[in-house]
Amino acid sequence: MTTTRLRHCLLAEALGTAVLLAFGTGAAVVDEQTHALGHGGVAAAFGLVVLVIIQGLGPTSGAHVNPAVTVAFWAAGRFPGRRVGPYVAAQLAGALLGSGLVRLVAAPGSLLGATLPAHGPGQALGLEMFLSFWLMLVILRVTAGAYEQGLLAGLTIGATVWLEALVAGPLCGASMNPARSLGPALVAGHLADAWLYVLGPVAGMLLAVAADRLLQLRTAVDPAGTPVSAGAGGPGAG
Repeated sequence: MTTTRLRHCLLAEALGTAVLLAFGTGAAVVDEQTHALGHGGVAAAFGLVVLVIIQGLGPTSGAHVNPAVTVAFWAAGRFPGRRVGPYVAAQLAGALLGSGLVRLVAAPGSLLGATLPAHGPGQALGLEMFLSFWLMLVILRVTAGAYEQGLLAGLTIGATVWLEALVAGPLCGASMNPARSLGPALVAGHLADAWLYVLGPVAGMLLAVAADRLLQLRTAVDPAGTPVSAGAGGPGAG
């Protein structure tokens, strides 16, 4: 990939992450002020914006918009290690930009849609690990082979984010994304629980990489030495 092409990717990652924060946490702030969306509406906003980002920016950068996703794709052998740092930097810059935009419409004292534990750090960490594990496993499975960059993949990933935010949002914020949590935390100056939303997603998504490898089909050989099943298709690019 040329330097120019990499710059395009980084711009797409920064822009996509900014849009994720602007519409996702923006929905939380709007509901905080107007009560017009409700929890279900905020969860829907996150799922829908993820779908839009994947369809709009996926062909350019892969639409990771999530440092944990980038690290997991690298661990899975589907993303070059030399680009992990630049991607993560672009995502964090985008998150700060998105949270800065949300701050323009937020009421004084707002936490800008920050993710916070409802019942202590232990539960939040466990939930973030599980939610991130399942999200990344879905991503790995639907971005391989014929599904890669297709509408079905975007719909499935967006629906997964929507479902997880709908069910677990009231308990832990359902971040699954260090950039999504660090943006509001840094801009609002509320960093006490931010470590949960870095460790949980990264650990959960790395576990998903291991689980995906276990789920890969292997060539089976019958007693006569004849292959009876073919392996899964090759991995797609992140």
